[in-house]
Amino acid sequence: MQTNNNNGSSTKIDYLAEKSKLAEIGGGLSRIEKQRSAGKMTARDRINFFLDEGSFEEFDKFVVHRSTDFGLENQKFLGDGVITGHGLVEGRPVFVFAQDFTVFGGSLSETHAKKICKIMDLAMKTGAPVIGLNDSGGARIQEGVVSLGGYADIFLRNTLASGVVPQISCILGPCAGGAVYSPAITDFNIMVKNTSYMFITGPDVIKTVTHEDVTKDELGGAMTHNMKSGVAHFAADNDEHCLRLTRELLSFIPSNNQEHPPFSPTNDPSDRIDEKLNGIVPVSSNQPYDIRDIINTVVDDQYFFEVQEHFAPNIVIGFARLGGHSVGIVANQPAFLAGVLDIDASVKGARFVRFCDCFNIPLITFEDVPGFLPGVNQEHFGIIRHGAKLLYAFAEATVPKITVITRKAYGGAYCVMASKHIRTDINFAYPTAEIAVMGAEGAVGVLYRKEISENDENYRLNMVAEFEHKFANPYIAAERGFIDEVIEPKFTRGKLINALKLLQNKRDCNPPKKHGNIPL
Repeated sequence: MQTNNNNGSSTKIDYLAEKSKLAEIGGGLSRIEKQRSAGKMTARDRINFFLDEGSFEEFDKFVVHRSTDFGLENQKFLGDGVITGHGLVEGRPVFVFAQDFTVFGGSLSETHAKKICKIMDLAMKTGAPVIGLNDSGGARIQEGVVSLGGYADIFLRNTLASGVVPQISCILGPCAGGAVYSPAITDFNIMVKNTSYMFITGPDVIKTVTHEDVTKDELGGAMTHNMKSGVAHFAADNDEHCLRLTRELLSFIPSNNQEHPPFSPTNDPSDRIDEKLNGIVPVSSNQPYDIRDIINTVVDDQYFFEVQEHFAPNIVIGFARLGGHSVGIVANQPAFLAGVLDIDASVKGARFVRFCDCFNIPLITFEDVPGFLPGVNQEHFGIIRHGAKLLYAFAEATVPKITVITRKAYGGAYCVMASKHIRTDINFAYPTAEIAVMGAEGAVGVLYRKEISENDENYRLNMVAEFEHKFANPYIAAERGFIDEVIEPKFTRGKLINALKLLQNKRDCNPPKKHGNIPL
């Protein structure tokens, strides 16, 4: 009897192994080879590459769809086109789903959606990030409204999880139609050049409706969304690069909104003084310079992880560390459009500020802003509304906030860029700072228009020089307490790290409310 039981157990174990092997080949070996020949990893390759070795635990490996229409009852694949489960990234738990393009083109069915929803629900309960590896042809047409309902179930969870656990979308193939709205809600989108694209309607539909000829890549490729639309945050060279970027991104952010970001020890001295900083900001206020030269010099190991590098380059955002602690950096970029704030820069900065505030990441602002970009298009497309988003985001944020004014801080843009007046905790200024309603040339033109018309050019130049002497400096603001300290640039790193230590137990809150009404 014992031998028979063992034989029965062996048979069942063998059956489990066979079934598992069948699930692991997805749509079959030929489709796997086709995927790899197109320069893409398979769904399982991606998960194994992304997670710490041997840490993946799979859920719902044997799930199959329930549809019987259009002959689907004869086409069933274990897993139903998506691999879900959890694992570790640098020892920290994460939940992950990877759509399998070899099974029905990765199309989303009712059961496919339920698998994704299951891990999202668990992520919310356990406080772990959700990473989506998207590679799908969209809703499974044969299932009709059931598949659409599956998308809506995912969208709801994306929304509820927003600000609770980090959500990152890797676009590793097609992502079209309603499918784009899940990545759009998540915190970061990483696209792969040449193999991924996102759009609501494809080139064929656009040609039929508007008669415009456009390729998939031009319409919704990685660089289109990184440079023009701002939908994507990173453009990776290939799948491996995308997954490495995702791991690095996770290293700067906490697992949930109740935790602090991971601490990363550094040998870079916290009191390091760098004389180079004293010469980065030019003497002439009209001369450009690269704000990254200041950022890179100040942060730990001179390493800055920039986000949305190609979109709205007049503002720079990204992550770095100061004294081992993760910080979010927002900086005007004088090397592009003089660092002016426009619609795209305002939206880019606002979303990043709100992310950092959600997840307890202190904000460091480097300010050199001449104002908001003038122009008919800017006004007509809503610079007032969009500029207010950045103002709202900084004012709403309760994390530690530190600002360094390196040069220009003019007009309303001075107020917006984390000024003392909107609850920024510590405000520094370099001696080169110019804090005023507007630049000297513009101010003199307004104040002395009549006198200038009645006198020669020397009179105007004298008035400009007088205005610069009186107002183009940080000292009037310092007299009012709007600037806490005017600092020599070479001491910036130490000043910032000491300020962060001071603020590490900061407590601040907003008035009780369901939520604010940000000017969307």
